[in-house]
Amino acid sequence: MPAARATEVIDIPATVRDLVGSLLTAPWGQVSASVYETGRLVTLAPWLTGHQRRLAYLVGSQRPDGGWGGPCGYSIVPTLSAVEAVLASLGRVPTGEVEAPGTDDAGEVAPYPGPAVLLGTAERGLRLLFRLLPSMDASAVPDTPALDLIVAALTDAINGHLDGERSAPPTALARVTFSGRLSPPAGVDGARLAMVRAAMRGGTGLPVKILHALEVTGSAARGHPAIRPEHTGTVGASAAATAAWLGDATEDGGRDEVGTDGPRARARRFLENVVNEHGDLAPCGIPVTAFERSWVLSGLARAGLTVRAPRQIVVELASALGPNGAAAADGLPADADTTAMSLYALGLLGMPHTPDPLWQFETETHFCTWQGEQGFSVTVNAHVLDAFGQHLRAVRGAPSTVGASADRCRAAVGKVTRLLCDRQRTDGSWRDRWHASPYYATVCCALALGEFGGSAAVDTVQRAREWVVNTQRPDGSWGLWDGSAEETAYGLQILALTGSARGGVEESFTRGYKFLLEVTRDTLEKDSGPALWHDKDLYYPRAIVRAAVMSALHLADTSRPARGRIADDR
Repeated sequence: MPAARATEVIDIPATVRDLVGSLLTAPWGQVSASVYETGRLVTLAPWLTGHQRRLAYLVGSQRPDGGWGGPCGYSIVPTLSAVEAVLASLGRVPTGEVEAPGTDDAGEVAPYPGPAVLLGTAERGLRLLFRLLPSMDASAVPDTPALDLIVAALTDAINGHLDGERSAPPTALARVTFSGRLSPPAGVDGARLAMVRAAMRGGTGLPVKILHALEVTGSAARGHPAIRPEHTGTVGASAAATAAWLGDATEDGGRDEVGTDGPRARARRFLENVVNEHGDLAPCGIPVTAFERSWVLSGLARAGLTVRAPRQIVVELASALGPNGAAAADGLPADADTTAMSLYALGLLGMPHTPDPLWQFETETHFCTWQGEQGFSVTVNAHVLDAFGQHLRAVRGAPSTVGASADRCRAAVGKVTRLLCDRQRTDGSWRDRWHASPYYATVCCALALGEFGGSAAVDTVQRAREWVVNTQRPDGSWGLWDGSAEETAYGLQILALTGSARGGVEESFTRGYKFLLEVTRDTLEKDSGPALWHDKDLYYPRAIVRAAVMSALHLADTSRPARGRIADDR
């Protein structure tokens, strides 16, 4: 079948306008549902509307092997959460009702999982965890946020349910036949969890970055006086964390002593809004306002698409940049990643800002995501390079009064360029802690180095291009586990934006373009894809991926080699 141009498959300008408009109409962000967060709501907020639907989701999304979530180590967190949630639900069922049918929230018989189904679900999950956890060590566990805290907390909770099988009065837990107990993977212990819980019991509160996983602190989180929801009602930009702070809202209807507009009322409304917008489920992080807006707008503008962002979005993105930087959303700490991407996006949109907030994230060797970060991120540093490089481009030829600042920025550009070149893997790719796929890390690093790394990065960028060509799948796609529209978009962006699409990469570029054309309409209509982004669980940021796909299609449509080759095929 002859290939078509992207403009014959999808109206790119109209799709981009709708996408940018959705940043305003859906200001909390467009993020896929999470097994982990949904499981935490089952345990922590059984009173919340949609409880039975959340249970049905957990049962229905269990894999044949008994697990949930992504492959290998990516299944640990969602499987622990789902198993614990199902066990917690069984612990609320009197043992004599095990064979009762499922009911809806009003008590009417409905096609929701009854206790007998939940027992089978729990047994399969427990058996998988019993086999999986001892076979893994810390090196095989993905570097996702708060993983050590979550794994330790949920392992303890599951063992607590199993140890309480003989509780009085007896519950459906007594029917669990699994006789083992779980232990975390080697190298993942509960030491940091014990410290966090001790801090909570001592009344001192927690660092802002820990609030995103407040649920790991257990009952100590409920109504903690040092923690207050944001104006949106969220605690830690997480449904699970908010539910943990709110506690059992059935005791007082979620009301505050001072009325219906206090922090508890806001927290309850937040949870109600979240599940209402996500089919009774919960995403990993919500809201993700500044994060989503900066990634979408910068990605589109970098590809050369005309971006007419509503003034409100631009003003709000700029106002989120304080002296300490920008946070992905209310309830999260300021971080170098969102700060850098906001600066870069605003620069591309013609509203440049000083990059001074980034200096607080500078260390002797690199730029950290936030103060006290335990890991390291190449994509954060790539985005820092984008921000400083764009700033230097904007001030070129400016009065000498900005010279000192420009000199410091140039030094930072050199420092980060050397760092990223040194961190490139021998195969030409990069890997990172914020995304499962090397194609995301590689597009971030290769584009930043190609645009702002100068002559020092030429060979590094060429190796990245060669890796992209060498790892293309037979169907023209790119992908870590399977070919995907998102990762194929990254492959095309690397080839189009780091040099010519001619010569040795032209055939690869054209095959990737054809694949993306074939799957674009289906991808946009379903508005879904593989979950590859790191939060407590893997997630799929719909608006950001859509922007990446539109950017790649635009680049391919405006690439003379791709245009000519496809015209020949027709």
